[in-house]
Amino acid sequence: MMAVWARHVSRWCCLLSTARAVEFHGRLRSRGCREFAPVAVLPAGRELVPCRLQAYRQVCVGSCSPPDSAKDVSFSSPESNLPLVQQEQAKPETLPDLNAKILDEDWDDIPPSSALEVISEEEAVQIIAEPLLPIQSSTLRDYVDHSETLAKLVHLGVDLSQVEKRQKAGQLLLTLDFEKDVKKILLFLKDVGVEDNQLGPFLTKNPYILGEDLEALETRVAYLKSKKFGKSEIAQMVSRAPYLLLFSVERLDNRLGFFKNELGLSVKKTKDLVIRLPRLLTGKLEPVKENLQVCQIELGFQHNEIQQIVYKTPKILTASKKRLKQTFDYLHNIMGIPHHMLTRFPQVFNSKLLRIRERHMFLAFLGRAQYDPAQPSYVSLDQLVSLPDEVFCTEIAKASMQDFENFLKTL
Repeated sequence: MMAVWARHVSRWCCLLSTARAVEFHGRLRSRGCREFAPVAVLPAGRELVPCRLQAYRQVCVGSCSPPDSAKDVSFSSPESNLPLVQQEQAKPETLPDLNAKILDEDWDDIPPSSALEVISEEEAVQIIAEPLLPIQSSTLRDYVDHSETLAKLVHLGVDLSQVEKRQKAGQLLLTLDFEKDVKKILLFLKDVGVEDNQLGPFLTKNPYILGEDLEALETRVAYLKSKKFGKSEIAQMVSRAPYLLLFSVERLDNRLGFFKNELGLSVKKTKDLVIRLPRLLTGKLEPVKENLQVCQIELGFQHNEIQQIVYKTPKILTASKKRLKQTFDYLHNIMGIPHHMLTRFPQVFNSKLLRIRERHMFLAFLGRAQYDPAQPSYVSLDQLVSLPDEVFCTEIAKASMQDFENFLKTL
């Protein structure tokens, strides 16, 4: 490296001296110094440079007399002395910036450093190698130090280990610019009503919203407002169903129309239904249709009973069909609960079957398994499944917690 710089410094000095010698020769001609006037007798080619440099050195000390090396050269001019020039004092003069132009042009000729060039140990230890961006990786963690977008999303609380499990979500985040693409979506979500501490979990579940067109998102929110959904209701729906705003206005309208017509609900009840379970607007309709058929055909509920069950307990529409049938079979066929009672307390379908069975068997063991409201010691289905174990034992079973635990060991 040092050798290369030495060669270029020498070259620049030579170019600078040549430029100044040419300029000085022009000034001598303009002042009437005839000794150098006949250009034809000056050495040509490679000999021109040393001749000009030698003349330049002689003039710098205040004399225009030819140097010794120039006495052998024959000049056609009869005037061999320059008395006028000798009497004049050298005046400081700003040279034209000819050499700067030459040097600027010469900078372009500097060859790039070679990777094979030998350097000293001192130069080697001063080299700081930046970590290379991985060409391919199975985790976004390797790109966090190279991506401002990923770093700021992590700061917001986004779990990249979960994001990278979603199809093409990692590639999407790597192509986004935080200032141009991400920031406006974050401001939009805050305006919709998503809390600051919920932005991270929200984007972890739905990173694809960062690639959506802002105008399209605003159009979907405007549609919900046109359907009389309040700002707080929209915020609740978006927070609980992060994919909601990915669906077009046409699809949202079709979903609302499906539940209104299929269940025979009023506009207000349909709106209340999707507010409590907004994923009804984003999930598939096939499981919903199948569960409605199971309730009507296999479980034997009437249409108006299904309407009441679904409105009170929307989760029944997305529950597992197998679990739904098992729970109904135990409640109706083992415990003897009629359809109209199940319609009054449909939340029992959201409870675990094991919990229902353990408590019913304990009450039956104690002789308190009475689910007919017309009979004494009546136990409602709501009390059976919703109360904590301690309260259930003391208030419903009239027994101690230790008795209940001992009974469970016998099962």
